[in-house]
Amino acid sequence: MNLALFDLDHTLLPLDSDHEWGEFMARIGAVDADSFRKANDQWFAHYQNGTLDPVAYLEFALGNLARFSREQLDEMHLQFMDEVVKPAILPQAVALVKQHLDAGNLVAIVTATNHFVTKPIASHFGVEHLIAAMPALDAQGNLTGKLDGTPTFGPGKIVHTEAWLDRLGHALDKFERSYFYSDSQNDIPLLERVTDPIATNPNDKLLAHAQARGWPVLNLFADGHAQ
Repeated sequence: MNLALFDLDHTLLPLDSDHEWGEFMARIGAVDADSFRKANDQWFAHYQNGTLDPVAYLEFALGNLARFSREQLDEMHLQFMDEVVKPAILPQAVALVKQHLDAGNLVAIVTATNHFVTKPIASHFGVEHLIAAMPALDAQGNLTGKLDGTPTFGPGKIVHTEAWLDRLGHALDKFERSYFYSDSQNDIPLLERVTDPIATNPNDKLLAHAQARGWPVLNLFADGHAQ
């Protein structure tokens, strides 16, 4: 059995699910549209530039979620999936994940986006294992607005992936082949740890790094073929 890890936003999805969730919340009137969109765009720019404070961002995002009951959030997420996520999922992304699942690989999505936003998306791809930022919950299962544990961001993806594998009785370095697909320079730490790093729809910083290291580049949303 080999290991296949996938980033989510701009890797399997041609969008950022976290940013799009914020846009969705503004559009349906769940938050003040003008002020929220301004803040949401500023956080997204920090992410793109590699200057994001992941804890501060996650507590901004989770703080907005905490204003609603879990039942309300789940109802909104169903609408979000139908209106935003499902129409954006492309067949070649589904086929890539299915290829690894059909091969009997251990498959996980490893994302810096929070678990609430991403769990239904991972399930839609048929992926059981999701490594994501965990929202703290109260006794009734509602989000408190705080982060539970540490972010799954940058080097944190290694920490959380290794902890997940350890719980399953595996170790990252013991797989004959381990794949990681990502679009962002933020994921270079984990890309450097696997046997098969694949720069997938890479941004300019990751593309330059991948070319310097001789990594394959996959333009999944352009033609679906490695270069």
